Amino acid sequence: MVILITGASRGIGAALAREFTESGHGVLLVSRNRKALEKIAEACNRDAGKELAHAIPFDLTDLTDLEEEFTARIGAITGTVDALINNAGNLIRKPMGEISIDDARNLFEVNFFVPAQLIRICTPFMKDSTLKHVVNVTSMAGFQGSGKFSGLSYYSASKAALNSLTECLAVELKEENIRVNALALGAVQTEMLAEAFPGLKAPLEPQQMARFMKWFTLEGSVLFNGKILPVSVSTP
Repeated sequence: MVILITGASRGIGAALAREFTESGHGVLLVSRNRKALEKIAEACNRDAGKELAHAIPFDLTDLTDLEEEFTARIGAITGTVDALINNAGNLIRKPMGEISIDDARNLFEVNFFVPAQLIRICTPFMKDSTLKHVVNVTSMAGFQGSGKFSGLSYYSASKAALNSLTECLAVELKEENIRVNALALGAVQTEMLAEAFPGLKAPLEPQQMARFMKWFTLEGSVLFNGKILPVSVSTP
């Protein structure tokens, strides 16, 4: 299988890269942090003993203008993408009265519009796949009925929007046999969590979450479609 993972230079994305390559799967790793991304890919390939990880340094907020370039980079590596994991995200924690409209737009660009574009771009690459699974990484912050936190209004709304898109596209892409699900994650000990909640100790490490997410990506589409699944033992 070939899995495209965004936000792959650190945290859960980097852990996912290791999990998949350790199991012999190919990965396309996307992040704007070239140095960190290439380091992750090199480590994965060294441990696997062959080239399974491919670094695609790219700022996904440039997709609108550089879609053809991004598509060409994928096509130069593989003709088939079996699964897309929309893991990249941005978190800005500020009170509603202090967050700028530019910050708010950036949150929706990274957390909603980029995943939406990637699904559109990647689904043609799934034509010959036997898996055809899109996994959107959302958050308990955007899960209906969950506990909410001050300073995360726009972040939560952007993740809630991605949850809704997940449900809609599961119906829209059903005729193409593409399954679309979302994992609403709780607190995981990542750099992004530490930046938003300094001093907070999360109950899960990235590798623990990555092991579950690898299983879900490869096996979950048999059981789920259009579902928003909470994956959390604490919030945040």
